[in-house]
Amino acid sequence: MNVVAAAKPGPIIGNSVLRIERSHSWLSLKLGELWEHRELLYFLIWRDVKVRYKQTVIGAAWAVLQPLMSMIVFTVVFSVFAKMPSDGLPYPIFAYCALLPWSLFASALTRTSGSIVGQAGLISKVYFPRLIVPLSATLSGIVDFAIAFVLLLVMMAWYGVFPTWGVLLLPIFLLLALTTAFAIGLWFSALNVRYRDVGYTIPFITQFWMFASPIVYPISLVPEKWRLLYSLNPLVGVIEGFRWALLGKQSPDSVIIGVSSGVVVLLLFGGIIYFKRMERTFVDDV
Repeated sequence: MNVVAAAKPGPIIGNSVLRIERSHSWLSLKLGELWEHRELLYFLIWRDVKVRYKQTVIGAAWAVLQPLMSMIVFTVVFSVFAKMPSDGLPYPIFAYCALLPWSLFASALTRTSGSIVGQAGLISKVYFPRLIVPLSATLSGIVDFAIAFVLLLVMMAWYGVFPTWGVLLLPIFLLLALTTAFAIGLWFSALNVRYRDVGYTIPFITQFWMFASPIVYPISLVPEKWRLLYSLNPLVGVIEGFRWALLGKQSPDSVIIGVSSGVVVLLLFGGIIYFKRMERTFVDDV
């Protein structure tokens, strides 16, 4: 029988020994352990952020450089050359507002997918809830998002674009983007432990996903009869929500938001169950 992990370190009182055994129930998720180990979660997030910018020349400016350069390229190619509409908004801010949640999602998905393999040394030595590893990889991207968000505020002031009351709902769309990355990352991180070529597919998936999301084009270009199917992409609701909350764009269709949110919930629930069932073999496979 595969051993899940070693016993949790701690004092032994008398002859008592803490034994940690795998559960045979599909729904024994033990999510309460995440709260008990919250200090480890904080530490892993902080370490990830420090390692990312350690010995870099421009430091945190990398968080701004990637979406900024993408915005410039998209503006030249799709706005200047292809004359892509932007729902009456200046195209640079139209594209950059969508690139912010997209960059958060794409980077979080990449880190989360390789998180278990990347923490092989820690996982094989001590017991802790394995969900903490992909969760910390997902949440550490908030720092980059906050830095890049400052540039968006500057651009909004430059173009004279001001948010509406919908900005109060922005944290919900931010949470939806992070949850999407975490949910899909759970599937990939567990699969990547056994099948290492899964990690090589992530760049192709994110590249395809970017053009399947309304980043360089408005959702109004999608035919009405295909929009329900199109909204199965969770990033559709996220991006449309960001543009509405920050740029005063027409409010997104509630059906699109509902369908996108429903897909995320299903992916998250299924991903947690799959991850918990696969974690029993992590020590053997990593």
